[in-house]
Amino acid sequence: MANRHLSRSLVLQTLFEWDFRDLSEKEAEAVFFRNLAEFAPGVGSDPFAENLLRNILHKHETIDEILEKAAPEWPLEKISIIDRNILRIGIYELLFSERGEVPPKVAINEAIEIAKGFGGESSGRFANGVLGAIYKELGEPGKNETSFKNKKERKKVELANLPVDALVGSVVYAIKEDNVYLALVHDIFGHWTLAKGHLKGNESEEEAAVRKIREELGIAASVEKEIGKNEYVASDPEKGKIRKSVKYFLAQSEYQPLQKGESGGLDDAKWFPLAEAASLNFYEDILPIVTKAVTSFKKT
Repeated sequence: MANRHLSRSLVLQTLFEWDFRDLSEKEAEAVFFRNLAEFAPGVGSDPFAENLLRNILHKHETIDEILEKAAPEWPLEKISIIDRNILRIGIYELLFSERGEVPPKVAINEAIEIAKGFGGESSGRFANGVLGAIYKELGEPGKNETSFKNKKERKKVELANLPVDALVGSVVYAIKEDNVYLALVHDIFGHWTLAKGHLKGNESEEEAAVRKIREELGIAASVEKEIGKNEYVASDPEKGKIRKSVKYFLAQSEYQPLQKGESGGLDDAKWFPLAEAASLNFYEDILPIVTKAVTSFKKT
């Protein structure tokens, strides 16, 4: 089967039945071959679809964790069976497939097209919002690639006209035996990053920053000063395009064991000597904030 769009549709039909009937991976493979014989008679085999299905089934728990982080207002069980399996295909291709074989934009566009064909009226927009949010978290790999057919000119979005989602974050440090250490969290996208989150109630920005440090790192800290701010456009599954505005602080803590919080999407928390920070895998917009903090340490 040369048409990969049809292959993905075949995988979607199989995942739907696997999900609906709570089948095992082995039973799902039997469903796949039955669907292949029914919807692609005479083809014989479809290695692309077969590998895609097996890989999604093998990684579905990790994929679902990513989906829950990308759409926190939509618990997995509240997403329709069609939509969540469309997103499983899209997330797998976006994060785990070879970029040379499935570029990120192709993965997103294919998921949107399948959503329009198999889902409800808002399925395409929902898929675009969730996958767009993940793509942004990844740093938009391949953003400037021009190898796509029917490439449309990228629309410029005026930040001032978008609704603002305000957050605060912190570069947390401690001094142990005259050495500086940074406390970082690791997310399921494979990046080391900073504790951050939204304000609650009548909290000040500093109070919210201290609370998020406690929630995500399990330690107390005191805010010293503001060190930077990031703003970028993100896709929200419900609101569409929004302006994320994150103010970052420098905060000091005692060097003590970290306890990773229960916040979705985080899988580790660790202290790093200052000298190791430069070699870590940071997001592009986080690196300047960490660099500024490191520079301030070197001046003291």
